[in-house]
Amino acid sequence: MFGKLLFLLFLPVIIYNDPADAQKKKETLLSEKVTQMMEWTSKRSVIRMNGDKFRRFVKAPPRNYSVVIMFTALQPQRQCGVCKQADEEFQMLANSWRYSSAFTNKVFFATVDFDEGSDVFQMLSMNSAPTFLHFPAKGKPRKTDTYELQVRGFAAEQLARWVADRTDVQIRVIRPPNYAGPLLLGFLLAVIGGLAYLRRHNLEFLFNKNVWAFSALCFVLIMTSGQMWNHIRGPPYAHKNPSTGQVSYIHGSSQAQFVAETHIILLFNAAVTMGMVLLCEAATSDMDIGKRKIMCVAGIGLVMLFFSWLLSIFRAKYHGYPYSFLMT
Repeated sequence: MFGKLLFLLFLPVIIYNDPADAQKKKETLLSEKVTQMMEWTSKRSVIRMNGDKFRRFVKAPPRNYSVVIMFTALQPQRQCGVCKQADEEFQMLANSWRYSSAFTNKVFFATVDFDEGSDVFQMLSMNSAPTFLHFPAKGKPRKTDTYELQVRGFAAEQLARWVADRTDVQIRVIRPPNYAGPLLLGFLLAVIGGLAYLRRHNLEFLFNKNVWAFSALCFVLIMTSGQMWNHIRGPPYAHKNPSTGQVSYIHGSSQAQFVAETHIILLFNAAVTMGMVLLCEAATSDMDIGKRKIMCVAGIGLVMLFFSWLLSIFRAKYHGYPYSFLMT
């Protein structure tokens, strides 16, 4: 009877201490997880995770930090060239964060390679790489926590804007100096200056309308094909599906494009332009009638064929566009 009485007296104290003990254990576990993440980050800005690490440090509570993860396939047998390019930009972003005043234990960067964490890919129903996901400190990832790679490209600056939007951590991307542009410009100016010096007594070529027309035409073709968009957004050259191995050179959306796509559009526009030039020459030149007929037929063929291809690409990107020509 006395033992039962003591148990009843101390029962409230036991019940009262249970939540406190649980909270203390939770805080201890969280501290251990943050310490471990910081230790890994001190060695490498991007933490390499497998299935076990992902489940313990990302999926399992408690967690008061965000994790930005790039899911990739870097092994040579996967033949994912885009993955390597995206990995370089992701490493640059993480290094810029690690060695700057923006460094904090509230956000970490990690990668999960398909060959090291295929179970994670299956868990998330993921069938393409590279893919960038943000796992917030609280709650489940939302739609906006998935980076729109096909729209924004994988340039480190674009990733930094997305990270700032999701975590409020501002990262200034620091790129190593690239002297290729200035050297190329200097070489071009040197060539032009050398040619002008060699022909300093005969500079009539500077007043040749064909030279200026060709230069202007090249500039227009480069700009209208989307090269400036590529320079700003930094899209991948093409996309290879790691599951099927199929390579796509034309993006299926009107909101994005691949670098290869701009090259294709440039060549098609150049072919249409060549066709128009042949038609104009056939109509105005003083050559014999036979050659003019050949130029006319070739010009019509180039315009019809490549304009049809351009229109088919337009239809493929702008779904629901009703018109076509020769090809569907």
